[in-house]
Amino acid sequence: MPNTKSAERRMRNSARKQTQNRSINARLHSLEKKYLELVGAGKKEDATKAYQAVSSALDKAAKTGTVHKSRASRKKSRLAVRLNTLKVA
Repeated sequence: MPNTKSAERRMRNSARKQTQNRSINARLHSLEKKYLELVGAGKKEDATKAYQAVSSALDKAAKTGTVHKSRASRKKSRLAVRLNTLKVA
């Protein structure tokens, strides 16, 4: 347990930020999973829209500090490579 008022406040803030970060990471995970399913199914048009959603979410997460900006860039790059391997159907 915290001993000082400032430590109590930090504990409250940390708990609030943890829940926020967890929800953002869960959303990123579900968007990425949906995108990978579309890529696996070969649906290029739907996958392109899903990629835009994932890319936007990663940028927003990196902007707020939930995800490191280099990690967001790396993920976006690797997801784009997968999208570009699909043939136009």
